Amino acid sequence: MKGIRTVRLGALIQKEISALLHNGLKNPNVGLASISHVDVTPDLSYATVKISVMGSKQEQMKSLNALQQSASFIRSHLAKLINIHKFPELRFVFDKGQQHAARIDEILHELKEKGEL
Repeated sequence: MKGIRTVRLGALIQKEISALLHNGLKNPNVGLASISHVDVTPDLSYATVKISVMGSKQEQMKSLNALQQSASFIRSHLAKLINIHKFPELRFVFDKGQQHAARIDEILHELKEKGEL
C-alpha cells in the first residue's frame, strides 16, 4: 500500500516536471512529452516518471533518451523547489497504459466494423 507521503510527493514531482517541460527545459529533443504519473518508492529513493510522447517510435525514443540524459538536471532543479532531505533519483519510462488503452480501442473498433460486437 502506498503511503500518503509518497503519493503527495509523486503528484508534486509530476506537477513540477510538467511545468519544467512546458516552460524551461532547453533540450529540443524532448519533443511533445507529457508526464502521466509518478510513482515514488516508500523509502523515497526512486521516482519512476511515466511519460507519454506524441509521434513516431523514433521520436518517442529520442524524447525518452533526452529526458534520461536530463534526469540529473531535472532532479537538481526539483530539489531546489521541493524541500526534502534526500530527493529521489528519477527514472523515466514510457507509460504503457495509454498505448494499451489505444490498442484495446482499436481492437473494439475492428470488431464493431466486422459486426462481431
